[in-house]
Amino acid sequence: MAYQSPRGMGFGSIPPVVKNLLIINGLVFLAQFVFEGQGIRLEIWGALWGVGTGNFKVWQLITYQFMHGSMGHIFFNMLTLWMFGSTLENFWGSGRFLVFYIVCGVFAGIAQLIMQGNGVALGASGSIMGLMAAFAYLFPNTEMLFIFFPIPIKAKYMIPGFMALDLFGGIAPQMGDNVAHWAHLGGALTGLIIVIIWNKTNRQNFY
Repeated sequence: MAYQSPRGMGFGSIPPVVKNLLIINGLVFLAQFVFEGQGIRLEIWGALWGVGTGNFKVWQLITYQFMHGSMGHIFFNMLTLWMFGSTLENFWGSGRFLVFYIVCGVFAGIAQLIMQGNGVALGASGSIMGLMAAFAYLFPNTEMLFIFFPIPIKAKYMIPGFMALDLFGGIAPQMGDNVAHWAHLGGALTGLIIVIIWNKTNRQNFY
């Protein structure tokens, strides 16, 4: 998937919070791989375990956001973080962006616990969906492309489409589906609420 930044930033410049999130996620994924080779699963400590499993710890609402289950999982999450997060961090500033990212991830985890409390979840996808929801709200007419579908679609149509797929997946899960759909939706809803509040507050301060 690709897009043209509404602020003309492109992919060349990575702002500091996004850059550090990319590095941290990469290092944690490497640590998962190294420790697993020694027979130690960091996921037992850091993934988000359902309350009913007996493994839940409150810190997991933060740590699960930095752990991933496969190379493909982390690659697509980090690619999307780079794409949408860079624009949003430049738009909001680093402090506000970091708060937004972490809060979306926390409430994504809470949504997952409520809706699917006996499973286990890990990954940055809830935070990423929050970023995507905010991007669609702030830059709705930005045209986006799928790599294998060379027809541009505006963000205001494409990103709600992803959310609709998650809603369907959450309501009617398929056999073998290991996607945390409710975390995705929780992150997206949180992101949308936050960006609406911030946008309204900014307008009031301006006037």
